[in-house]
Amino acid sequence: MTLPYYTIELTENAAKIASRGKGILAADESNPTCGKRLADIGVENTEENRQAYRGMLFTTPGLGEYISGAILYEETLYQNHADGERMVDKLNAQGILPGIKVDTGLKPLAGGLGHETYCSGLDGLTARAADYYEAGARFAKWRAVLQITEDGPSDVAIQENAWGLARYARSVQEAGLVPIIEPEILMDGDHDILKTARVQEKVIKAVYRACEVNGVLLEGTLLKPSMTVQGAHAELDKESGPKEIAQLTLRTMLRSVPAAVAGITFLSGGLSEEAASVYLNEMNSLEASDFPWNVSFSYGRALQHSCLRAWGGSNVEAGQKALIARAQANSEAAKGEYVPGSQPSSDEKLFVAGYTY
Repeated sequence: MTLPYYTIELTENAAKIASRGKGILAADESNPTCGKRLADIGVENTEENRQAYRGMLFTTPGLGEYISGAILYEETLYQNHADGERMVDKLNAQGILPGIKVDTGLKPLAGGLGHETYCSGLDGLTARAADYYEAGARFAKWRAVLQITEDGPSDVAIQENAWGLARYARSVQEAGLVPIIEPEILMDGDHDILKTARVQEKVIKAVYRACEVNGVLLEGTLLKPSMTVQGAHAELDKESGPKEIAQLTLRTMLRSVPAAVAGITFLSGGLSEEAASVYLNEMNSLEASDFPWNVSFSYGRALQHSCLRAWGGSNVEAGQKALIARAQANSEAAKGEYVPGSQPSSDEKLFVAGYTY
């Protein structure tokens, strides 16, 4: 099978994931990263405990009202729930499309600045994607990471990561998976929001130039960018409020994202649960919020932070109650209907320097 065979399916699945008022649950943390999360609540990092946690997430009653897709780690894609039913079937029963993280991690970038990386995993990707499709996945995710410094990101880092994202996108489309294109701009740094906007616009434009060269079907893709915010260590007088963040984020998207893209699902990138909802709501509340694409969320920590603590290793009901509250809040934010503070949330900043997963 090749891309022309899957064109209709890719377009339909991308549109389904980008449904108004719905977003993505990013539960694709690697086993070591999941272990750090479990350690925070005093739970051992075993396959049984990872199974229990993700099984709790995916069987949350009513989750499909607010979530259209869930990104899985490979272990979870092939895993059964404790009751013997496949995890992907638990998601499908709620109308949630299963997705899969397909990159194999960040590697040092030769010729770049000392800290710069590229994302690995292109070798044999189409064959792996075909196996994932057979196992029930219908979309994929690949995370490229760039960092703003005094002299970065370098041109070689931008071009290498843009090309990698485009090659990945075309490769998984050949196997029927909708690619989520994720060029993350880390929050590390003390730069102001205008510098973030300039860099982000340059990066996203480079990504779509590479997609054009590679013949990527844009209608069968989603973009997962960072919101346009100041650096995490910016001085207080450089901090921007929700309205400015929303305006600059949308300006950047309108300048750089083709109208053919099915949807934009923002990552939370270290924002607190509440800030991630408030900023998304502000974007969808602006008077000029008639965009060519649906603007929604693909959150990991901003959906799971309170949920993980409420679950605590065994309290399924409390964990699911916390998850559905954040899912509903972000669903409302994706429609411009969220009232800040109306759902239980945490204001704890979730920023981690040089975040990897």
